[in-house]
Amino acid sequence: MPRSRYAAALVLAILAGTLTFAPPVRANGNFVFYPTNDSYVSASAPNTNFDNQPVLAVAGNPTRISYLKFSVTGLLDPVIHARLRLHVSTIRDAGSRTGGTVQRAETNWLETSLTYANRPALTGSPLGAYGQVTANTWYDVEVTAAVADNGIVSFGISSADPNGAYYDTRESGSTAPQLLVETGLPGTGENVLLAAGDIASCDRDTDEQTARILDREPGTVAALGDLVYETGSPAEFANCYGPTWGRHKARTSPAVGNHEYLTANAAGYFGYFGAAAGQPSEGWYSYDMPAGGWHIVVLNSNCSKIGGCHAGSPQERWLRADLAAHPARCTLAYWHHPIFSSGDRERPELLPLYQALYEADAEILLTGHAHQYERFAPQTPNRVDDPAQGIREFVVGTGGRSLQPDFGTIVPNSEVRNGTTYGVLKLTLLPGVYQWRFLPVANQTFTDSGAGTCH
Repeated sequence: MPRSRYAAALVLAILAGTLTFAPPVRANGNFVFYPTNDSYVSASAPNTNFDNQPVLAVAGNPTRISYLKFSVTGLLDPVIHARLRLHVSTIRDAGSRTGGTVQRAETNWLETSLTYANRPALTGSPLGAYGQVTANTWYDVEVTAAVADNGIVSFGISSADPNGAYYDTRESGSTAPQLLVETGLPGTGENVLLAAGDIASCDRDTDEQTARILDREPGTVAALGDLVYETGSPAEFANCYGPTWGRHKARTSPAVGNHEYLTANAAGYFGYFGAAAGQPSEGWYSYDMPAGGWHIVVLNSNCSKIGGCHAGSPQERWLRADLAAHPARCTLAYWHHPIFSSGDRERPELLPLYQALYEADAEILLTGHAHQYERFAPQTPNRVDDPAQGIREFVVGTGGRSLQPDFGTIVPNSEVRNGTTYGVLKLTLLPGVYQWRFLPVANQTFTDSGAGTCH
């Protein structure tokens, strides 16, 4: 609804007493817990207690297993994510090619009496693993499956590799182990969007790392363009994208990028996704989330391939008609090229599309192309901070192809930036409310989370 009409409708609703207000934003709760007990055991000294040692050792031959116990308290909402964060020691040879596998452990132990002979059993399937680790560096492993509520939780970290890793203990001060727990309104597969662009290449394996995030997360996959390098050919889609993100093709709603058009008419892209990608001559379409009341618009930011993106262009006219036909309270759009970016990749020719979304009170824009993560405050098409009616843009070019760690001039309203971490943006889209969280690949520690309301 245009703003003038919206304002008039608002006044009438207030006078009529029919206006209902959305509940306040329910931001995610973030908790940091430190171990109440931690130590390690060694098969070479089965009756020795190592609580007086300044490190936690993990190795094979001889077997050394580290244990950590936490008391989780104060959680009022469901657990959304939990991560075990460890810091590799600075002692000589602290790093390892294999950082260790994390499992649940029984809780009936104390660090002052723990030995290999009385060690608690490791239970259940592995929760995750630390890959290659480097001295004086933090690493995370996802342990959500082990943290369901308040209570005592215990972990064991083991490895068959004789090249051991050494981590700091709870007595290490600022580098002590941490259990990071996020709580909030839980998402379901029907109200979750998982987004990233700039994804696959046959000469990299980082797209497999981000695909593993999709393996564990339910929801619609929003692939934000440049899905496979270098040219988006049919062979590249089949052999490079297919084995990784292609595992989730059936739940993917893609946007087309510029690399797809290095194959004539983006034929590899449209042939691979078929009707899910829209008409091959257009590349734009829309859909509604199965739950949450959100309308989603997917656009083609390759303006020169589709008759332009200017006011009155075929895509801009279609967009305005689609928004008028779907007057949802909450609207999200995505395309490939960023309109705002501190990565020197802005595309001002997309402003007419942004303007149409702004006039329709859209909430969120997702883009890629810059191989970085950047979050903006809600803003107008003219870069004016607008917390009441502005659109919040996320740049999520972190799908796996490569990263660009350096940012150029930091543009107005940029709130968070990272150019060194692959990952996927998870959006939980609820009635009148949205939550976001950047999910990094295994062993990486950067994340970003928050919440907002619909206009």
